[in-house]
Amino acid sequence: MRGLLRLLTGIPGAAVVTGALFLVLAALIHRDEDVRLSEDKSVEINVTRQLQDSTTQQQQTAFQRPVLDQPPPPPPAVNDPSFRPTVSGQIGEVPDFSDAELDIGTGFNPDRDAQPMVRIPPQYPSRCMARADNAESVIVQFDVSPEGAVVNPEVIDSTNGCFDRAALRAVERWKYEPKMVDNQAQPRYGVRTQLTFRLAE
Repeated sequence: MRGLLRLLTGIPGAAVVTGALFLVLAALIHRDEDVRLSEDKSVEINVTRQLQDSTTQQQQTAFQRPVLDQPPPPPPAVNDPSFRPTVSGQIGEVPDFSDAELDIGTGFNPDRDAQPMVRIPPQYPSRCMARADNAESVIVQFDVSPEGAVVNPEVIDSTNGCFDRAALRAVERWKYEPKMVDNQAQPRYGVRTQLTFRLAE
């Protein structure tokens, strides 16, 4: 109820104030007095600022070469070509061990097992790709001759029989240093090795 009462009293009051202001402004506009402007005084505004270097700034920006220290004097030269430093010491006689009976050994044992020299990796057979896992292995046993050649290779175990032939072909091309006993090349029997075949990623 109060809101409605305020609305009913506020609208006529606002209309009266607005009308009074309108009449005052209209009267001011239609006055016949001449309005004179004051004398024209133009003001020049320079936006660009010119910087002028002072003498102190010019002195500061001038390049000054650094003063280098004097290099040290060279060492004194030795003009005497026969100059040699003197070394003092005593010279003694070398002891004679010709009568001593000592067995110091040679420190070298010529006996050794067969050592691989050349091991050519096996080629992955293309015919086995369709029925093979990512990694297949073949265990091969062979003998090494006194000349270092691989003889009598045979497959002991294999995860996939398709790779047996490729493993044997690779082993047959291997070269070894033969087994040495008393400085004599001997055959080495029963060498076992495992060859792994992996698909290239």
